Amino acid sequence: MILVRDVAYDYPSARVLHAVSFEVAEGAVLALVGPNGAGKTTLLRCMAALDEPAEGAISIDGLDTRNDPRAVHAALGYLPDFFGLYDALTVRQSLIYAARSRGVAAAAAQQAALRAAERVQLTDRLDAAAGHLSRGLRQRLAIAQTIVHGPRVLLLDEPAAGLDPEARRALSDLITRLAGEGMTIVVSSHILAELEDYSTRMLMLRDGRVAGDGVVAAGEPDENSSLVRIQLAAPRADLAAVLAGLGLAVESAGADEALARVTGGAEAEAALLARLVGAGLAVRAFSPVRRTLEQTYLNEARRPSPTAPALKGEWA
Repeated sequence: MILVRDVAYDYPSARVLHAVSFEVAEGAVLALVGPNGAGKTTLLRCMAALDEPAEGAISIDGLDTRNDPRAVHAALGYLPDFFGLYDALTVRQSLIYAARSRGVAAAAAQQAALRAAERVQLTDRLDAAAGHLSRGLRQRLAIAQTIVHGPRVLLLDEPAAGLDPEARRALSDLITRLAGEGMTIVVSSHILAELEDYSTRMLMLRDGRVAGDGVVAAGEPDENSSLVRIQLAAPRADLAAVLAGLGLAVESAGADEALARVTGGAEAEAALLARLVGAGLAVRAFSPVRRTLEQTYLNEARRPSPTAPALKGEWA
């Protein structure tokens, strides 16, 4: 659904994106993460066909952002970090205006507005002025304006900024519903706990480059290396020594529970369980530990960061 290939972007004084490449499958929710200044917003604007990269290509639903930006605008919805609403307009008027400005025919705009309001649970506020809405409801209205034309791709830049916990939960539920309806979503945010609720994939940017292995599964065990929790029915004071003697990389161990790193995927895990039982351990539970998005992020952040090369013509 989204294909980014070798994208570079230059500001007058520096290159902020360096050969960024990744793919996002249809229906996925990608968490775009990274420290401030990593290039996340610039990348989103390039994907939204608002900024043109200096190098590389971006395809949204088969449309090239450089060659056909208007078609890309019709195929996606983009909500920037700082969005504006017409406070004097009602929710209904705001959505009809947004629909018409995005090419929805006049005869279909009313129904499109109602559908968008329903998707973000604003049908009871259709006649309320946008200026009288709470921060969370304004965020919902902004998202409704972004999806009123029925895009297949949704780009959200820091959508939970400034929201209280209840509003964040409502936003999380909304994104989950939209993804369940088949929408492909990219969300840039610093709130990893919030992203944990709905993201299926994660991409980390550092210094304008894709960090680590590119797009990785969010909240899932590594394909070839996993952390397993071993629990015993009968405590063993020498549990750590026994596991080390079996060649395991023990991360922590008590008398009746331990965490160990296993390399080799599901087959290696099954073989390990057999070895534990064969060693006389009364294994009560044996399960992979689900990797959190924060753990995935921190693992990527600990990797050495490559030094960005200077632009041509600049002093080294």
